Amino acid sequence: MPDSGAGVRLVLRSTRVVTPEGTRPASVFVADGRIASVEVHDAELPGGARLVDVGGDVLLPGLVDTHVHVNDPGRTEWEGFLTATRAAAAGGVTTLLDMPLNSLPPTTNVANLGVKQDVARGKAHVDTGFWGGAIPGNVPDLRPLHEAGVFGFKCFLSPSGVEEFPELDASRLAAAAAEIAGFGGLLIVHAEDPAHLAPQRGGRAYADFLASRPRAAENDAIARLVAVARESDARVHVLHLSSSDALPLIAEARGEGVRLSVETCPHFLTLTAEDVPDGATEFKCCPPIRERANQDALWQGLADGVIDCVVSDHSPCTPELKDGDFGTAWGGISSLQLGLPAVWTEARRRGHTLEDVVRWMSAGPARLAGLHGRKGAVAPGYDADFAVLDPDAAFTVDPARLQHRNPVTAYAGSTLYGVVRSTWLRGEQIADHGRPLQQTGQLIERPTS
Repeated sequence: MPDSGAGVRLVLRSTRVVTPEGTRPASVFVADGRIASVEVHDAELPGGARLVDVGGDVLLPGLVDTHVHVNDPGRTEWEGFLTATRAAAAGGVTTLLDMPLNSLPPTTNVANLGVKQDVARGKAHVDTGFWGGAIPGNVPDLRPLHEAGVFGFKCFLSPSGVEEFPELDASRLAAAAAEIAGFGGLLIVHAEDPAHLAPQRGGRAYADFLASRPRAAENDAIARLVAVARESDARVHVLHLSSSDALPLIAEARGEGVRLSVETCPHFLTLTAEDVPDGATEFKCCPPIRERANQDALWQGLADGVIDCVVSDHSPCTPELKDGDFGTAWGGISSLQLGLPAVWTEARRRGHTLEDVVRWMSAGPARLAGLHGRKGAVAPGYDADFAVLDPDAAFTVDPARLQHRNPVTAYAGSTLYGVVRSTWLRGEQIADHGRPLQQTGQLIERPTS
């Protein structure tokens, strides 16, 4: 028996375990909620340890989703910590970070952060952390929020859609970036230049909505962010990249040492403008789902390592706010439970592996949040967070079977590959075949070292 058997009470065994060194048969020894060791497949069990043998299903590190709008408190009819984290657990997500807006109050000062933490406490099925917000006038609040444990600061360069979270103009963006750079924080940005955004007009035609938010809006906004990051030496992250045109600029800036990272989302990788029916506002999001050729280029950006991670941007609302009019409907895709199978379905078609998906959806977001070493890998010392996936099983998306509050999703009726058989958080099973179990999630803060 290996020396690492001391204190081990759980062993998960699979013929396919995705580790940082590759996929192999292994037994994963768990002690005190962490991975004690990764042993050979037929390793002798420590005395008293429970064996969970998942056979040929794949044991992955639990997903880390750093872009989730929980909307709680204040817009709990849209979502909530209980329902959002249930959906996360059902979909193999073991850690999520909540965005600072769409809740009331927004997370723009320490007092508001405390309100949100109080609401979330005791409701979480998965580990849950928080972003702060950078809005006009709150530069003095940024350092206290950082010291209170937020993972970084979100801002908009164009209207956010909610009046309590205004956008930053050029001077305020520069001031926020300089302040955040001063304490080593992270600025995450909704990058659309308002000068390129056409006024939203009513209508059911998706083509009209797409034309109102052109690629140039993203491209120019990202160029501005590159300049700000270069001038301030701040760490800057581009949220939900939709325009593939910006990839060469991003690659060039990083090659010059600019501290810039970027994410994209499952809907940009799996859905295309050509396939969005008129009036189907469940597909509306900002920036928008673009054309098939653009999607191909985003996949190439992932393959090349220019795009760092894939996260949901789960932004739900009530069914009434998806009213069939692209001018007035709320913009957001509900996909927290479906991100893994959606991305895996398209990734396998394009010749990518589950190791790639883990890099994009677990290790990459964990690194962005500063959680690498704790989350995002099946390796000794990491939290014992796992998703057990049957990658060859297919299912048809039935909105009634989803766990988020309102059964609205752009994936309704889609056939996806990859069934999450179970989800584990620090060695405790939190979901079984899509059914959430116990609430063992903790509120987490940005690591200080």
